[in-house]
Amino acid sequence: MNKAMYFGRTVAIALPLIMAGSFATAGGLAEPVETVEPVTVMTPAPVRVSGSDWTGFYAGAQLGYGQLEADPALDPTEPDGAIYGVHAGYRYDLGNIVLGAELDFDGTEIEVTNPALELDSIFRAKLSAGYDAGAFLPYLTAGYVEAETSGAADGTTDGDFYGLGVAYKMNNNLIIGGEVLQHDFDGGVLGGANLEATTATARVSFQF
Repeated sequence: MNKAMYFGRTVAIALPLIMAGSFATAGGLAEPVETVEPVTVMTPAPVRVSGSDWTGFYAGAQLGYGQLEADPALDPTEPDGAIYGVHAGYRYDLGNIVLGAELDFDGTEIEVTNPALELDSIFRAKLSAGYDAGAFLPYLTAGYVEAETSGAADGTTDGDFYGLGVAYKMNNNLIIGGEVLQHDFDGGVLGGANLEATTATARVSFQF
């Protein structure tokens, strides 16, 4: 075999090997492709203030203290005692202002010694207007009151009352609060005496 034929065969065998090596090297030098993970944008849920809506019916109970005062004085000691009862009503939340109507009934442990008189119960029909401060509701209230007495003056007497209160929502249904009320009775069963009463109560209600 002459040298030309030997050289041609050598080139024919070597050329494919050189080209394969070149492709492998080129592939090894290629930069790796990075996979970018999609970014999830978290949208915060709307924040709702618990207890910010006062609209609805409610009912509950109250416990507190009452004191009587009469002019002319029936009893210079200004008799006092415990009061306890139940209440039910409805509130309507207009935004900043909350309007309401309520009925409540109290039994009492208040006794007058001169003359011997017992204040048995107090019934109230209330209207109220308050300010919606989220979970807090400070309010003013006023309305009609009727009291039942026994002893030296056995019967009923009526009048009006006014006062203030505050309610706080523990959650969407449970409400705690308190009221201070001033009552003015016409003295119909007390010989014309102007009977006044001050009450302070703690209250627990359930809103439906």
